Amino acid sequence: MFGKLSGIVDSIEENLVLLNVGGAGYEIFCASRTLSALEPGAAAALIIETHVREDHIHLYGFASREERQWFRELMTVK
Repeated sequence: MFGKLSGIVDSIEENLVLLNVGGAGYEIFCASRTLSALEPGAAAALIIETHVREDHIHLYGFASREERQWFRELMTVK
């Protein structure tokens, strides 16, 4: 699983960033607060939470480990 990805911001969409890591582009879902701190063409490093399901693999990006921990806590709520 991915724990952290560092690369160049290729593009930013409404709820995700396309991060170029060594020539591979990763679509990473992020909160608007995280996205607002990113800039196309600039270097970026994101803490990653990977969700694997039968029909998809999603990467979620966070600015800090604390934000990722809150996300993990919220994911346990039913």
